[in-house]
Amino acid sequence: MAPRRRWLLLGLTALAAVALIAAGAVVITRLTGDSKPGGTPLAGSPTPTPTPIGTPTPSPSGPPPGADITGPLNLLLVGVDTRVSVPGWEPHGDAVLVLHVPKGLGQAYLFSLPRDLLVDIPAFPKADYKGGKTKLTHAMSFGSRVPGKPKQPSTAQGYELLRSTVSGYTGLRIDAGAVLTFNGFDRLVNALGGVDIYVDQRVASLHRRPDGKYRESAPGGYKGPQQIYEKGEQHLNGWQALDYARQRYITGGDYARQRHQQQLIRAMTRKILDEGLARQPERVDQVVAALGDTLVYVGGRRIVDIAYALSGLPENRFTLVGLPGSGVGKGSAYRGEQLTGDGRKFLTELRAGRADAYLAAHPNLVVKN
Repeated sequence: MAPRRRWLLLGLTALAAVALIAAGAVVITRLTGDSKPGGTPLAGSPTPTPTPIGTPTPSPSGPPPGADITGPLNLLLVGVDTRVSVPGWEPHGDAVLVLHVPKGLGQAYLFSLPRDLLVDIPAFPKADYKGGKTKLTHAMSFGSRVPGKPKQPSTAQGYELLRSTVSGYTGLRIDAGAVLTFNGFDRLVNALGGVDIYVDQRVASLHRRPDGKYRESAPGGYKGPQQIYEKGEQHLNGWQALDYARQRYITGGDYARQRHQQQLIRAMTRKILDEGLARQPERVDQVVAALGDTLVYVGGRRIVDIAYALSGLPENRFTLVGLPGSGVGKGSAYRGEQLTGDGRKFLTELRAGRADAYLAAHPNLVVKN
């Protein structure tokens, strides 16, 4: 496999989930037989025991890893708001992204779902949750509750309920996914040396000062100087990239934040494509070590299988999609968000294999920059 093709494989894996960037790099640079255990397996998944990320190079007579994966393929990335300093803090799904690769694996669509999307969350006996209609972000926290262990929430178990909820709402079967804490995202960007991104609107940080320190809490919010991200090309380090992608009290609200998260994924992919990281084993080790236990990989197939399955996907054949929505409630009683008719119709057309035609007729849904 040519170096460019190998790195393209990694970059496309990154499009599936930022968290899989490092894991995909491990796949590529350690296919000589060295193996490591995979991420935490999801309870009830088809894989009952941890599987290795690396695997020996297949023999010339045998099929490559993932040769049986022909699509459609759906991968779920969750950015989790975990406050490790708070005992028993339940993880919340603060960023929820889906990568859909249709049958044939020649096209890919990446879209976000609003954290406050009003959805039906199914009953989940493992967490003693009876089900209900509420915000999508709560599926992770409700599912993470372990009966008898109130201060020991399970991220993998929370993902299981979130996965079922996303699948029920979108009508897509989720094949694999990754959960990355915000600390892990910060480390990952720093390990890559920062990213270059086009900031498409002026963003004032609610949480950070210009020196990177957190602003002081005050009645009704925060006080002190704010980090400002001016419109235009910017180079962001780890805390800046995370801070920029987290802001939702800005023009466009959570929908602008979703767009910025998608743009950041693309910026990271471009960075690692340009640097040829796969040809630098020492840099790969840096990236992998940076993640540590901030990454949980969940799914029935190994990362190496998925990465190889996506290796033929042209880099110019993925599309970032922004799904518009609006608030739900009566008067000042806000309940959450709902997708507009255009947003819901996109999911219908995506399942039917008509996404390209639909986006051509609705170009406003395609995320630029």
